[in-house]
Amino acid sequence: MIDTADSLLTTTIAAILPSDTAMRQQAHQRLEQLAIPHWSLGSMLDLAEDLAAITSSMHPAVKRKSIVVMAGDHGIVAAGVSKFPQAVTVEMVRNFVNEKASINALARQVGAQVTVVDVGVAGDLSNLQAAPSLLHMKIAPGTANFTTGPAMSRAQAIRAIEVGIDVANQLAATTDLFGTGDMGIGNTSPSSAIIATLCQRTLADVTGRGTGLDDVALAAKITTLQDAVTLNQPDASDGLDVLAKVGGFEIGAIAGLILGAAAQRKPVVIDGIISTAGALIAASLAPTSVDYMIAGHCSVEQGHRIALETLGKRPLLDLDLRLGEGTGAAIAMNLVEAAVSILTEVATFEEAAISKAPEQSS
Repeated sequence: MIDTADSLLTTTIAAILPSDTAMRQQAHQRLEQLAIPHWSLGSMLDLAEDLAAITSSMHPAVKRKSIVVMAGDHGIVAAGVSKFPQAVTVEMVRNFVNEKASINALARQVGAQVTVVDVGVAGDLSNLQAAPSLLHMKIAPGTANFTTGPAMSRAQAIRAIEVGIDVANQLAATTDLFGTGDMGIGNTSPSSAIIATLCQRTLADVTGRGTGLDDVALAAKITTLQDAVTLNQPDASDGLDVLAKVGGFEIGAIAGLILGAAAQRKPVVIDGIISTAGALIAASLAPTSVDYMIAGHCSVEQGHRIALETLGKRPLLDLDLRLGEGTGAAIAMNLVEAAVSILTEVATFEEAAISKAPEQSS
């Protein structure tokens, strides 16, 4: 249950409509007639159908791309679940703003702008106040350690999601295609807790090595998360409760970005395990939002594949990625543009005056 009847979250969810089935059928009919062996471009044709349905257009707009990197810190780092110190979050945000990170390079390649949002970074970013690519929307300097109690209050969970909605609304006028990204040392831990809860799986099933934990550290991480979930008892029927008890500010903001994009009938490419945890929260709150999600890739984190299966999403790529930042979403945006090109530029048999293969009788 959402607490405020007229909140930004409530009105956004109410605005999310199912994708356009009539336009999907129209796109399907055209794609079936392309001057190629039947459906020989496979998943690219499925993606083209999805884009037509999402945008309600036979010429889906995807040229103007925005990758939004939500950044936040996590109190659970104090429990030893990460190989890297929390200070790396601040350092990486600076690297994003200076356009020297992996996401910057890959975004340039695909022609996407990168926006970084401080939703809950624990460190000092005051020296970046003037950076145009950084939005200062901090809820708190990191979540609480959810091994000892909830990660955040329910009000903070709503606020985190509304940050993402707000960013989607701000960027909507200049964005056709959104991509999700994340930064926050320790954030595979809340992601695993969210996935275990919402996918009804064990922590051992969904918890991976994150930034490179060895076997001993991984076993300790699983035990720590299991104890934390047992303590907090997140309610799998209530996405806000799950986010509040075992989530992260940036994960909530990613969920909000997805909801905001869906409300505006814009496709959103989902990155790795952290972004997909956010997608699960969005789906819990607004199941129709899944229509607008495109799974960019499947990472090496075992929980990611489970989360994608729960969402019913087939990833476009499987490249053994495990970086985050939105890097997988950026790479996949090339395929999104390619799918539109297939739909809009490839001739049908009739248009190209090419003879079709005869129908096979059974």
